[in-house]
Amino acid sequence: MPLNLTKIAFGAKSFADIEGWYSARRSPNLTTRYRPTKWEQCIGGSLYWIHQHSIVARSEIFGFSETSDGRWSIDLEPRLIRVMPRPKRAHQGWRYLKGDPPRDLKEGEDIGDVLPGKLAGKLERLGLI
Repeated sequence: MPLNLTKIAFGAKSFADIEGWYSARRSPNLTTRYRPTKWEQCIGGSLYWIHQHSIVARSEIFGFSETSDGRWSIDLEPRLIRVMPRPKRAHQGWRYLKGDPPRDLKEGEDIGDVLPGKLAGKLERLGLI
């Protein structure tokens, strides 16, 4: 089973901003200083995007390549897939996703009113949701 990564959508003011990043590029990628130590296990997994303290979308990881300046590029599928929002604490850089990943939303599926990630995380820690 491939490993998944998480990454903060830094600078995104809305989900539409993340979608704009994907539509503006033919082959989206993410540059990072360090390649994951388990990078080979991440190929075929997904990069899950965190926005406003919730995992909101994912893209499949196609591979890793070194850039001309010595950094690493995480090469992603050019399609952004929305997922059932799940609370996730903010972090710097990328992290391995622990546990089961959130499920993909079906085409046209309405998720209704979703609690903000920060609030949902606090309620979850208290055992209320």
